[in-house]
Amino acid sequence: MCINNKQLNKLIIKNNYYQLKVKESGVLKTTFRTTYEHYEFLVMPFGLTNAPTTFMNLMNRVFHEYLDLCVVVFIDEILVYL
Repeated sequence: MCINNKQLNKLIIKNNYYQLKVKESGVLKTTFRTTYEHYEFLVMPFGLTNAPTTFMNLMNRVFHEYLDLCVVVFIDEILVYL
């Protein structure tokens, strides 16, 4: 009998870019205007330069003590192994 736990080990985090808050000083830099109103990003937009790098840096800091012991962090997923 063989049980494939591949789906249990992967945490897909590609949508979590949008939960990473922009620094207060950087909000003004993300402001844009449309015909009707002004908008600004309060969370990291995916298309912003260095958004994946910033998110990857955060994940490496969060999982620092577990990196290469039982956790590997990629840009869009976290692999947990024993």
